[in-house]
Amino acid sequence: MTTNSQNGWIASKVRAEIDIDSFLVPGTSIKLTCNKVVAPLLVGFAAEFHDLIEPIDEGSLDDWGYCYREIRGSSTALSNHASGTAIDLNATKHPLGKAGTFPLGKVPMIRALAKKYGLRWGGDFRRPDEMHFEIALSQAKVAQLIGSLNKGDKQ
Repeated sequence: MTTNSQNGWIASKVRAEIDIDSFLVPGTSIKLTCNKVVAPLLVGFAAEFHDLIEPIDEGSLDDWGYCYREIRGSSTALSNHASGTAIDLNATKHPLGKAGTFPLGKVPMIRALAKKYGLRWGGDFRRPDEMHFEIALSQAKVAQLIGSLNKGDKQ
């Protein structure tokens, strides 16, 4: 059975219904589980985050993607993790509800990378979730962005 996550993408408890798979993040030993359609964006973002912001393959195994569940604190709205369109990076270093977990000098780069890959950053949420990055585009816009990134177009 499918329904929609908070960002409007189809979510399901059955991974195969929404093309969930695991993808190696280049330059790391980390695999992220996400929707195949958005994998180029989430995995590309994670690779650049690893290179430019902080390593994601050191210390705890705290980098996550797909998980069929509701938004923390909600009993009605499905998380974007439930559609495989969100990831959490270095979750133990950047816990839900805590702001300022990144050096201030890194924040503009986080926002620029999120924009480049069509993501919303949880650090900009009313309840901070600095580990969290989610697709903020429709499927058509995702396809268009992936195409432009593959061509090397500037955003």
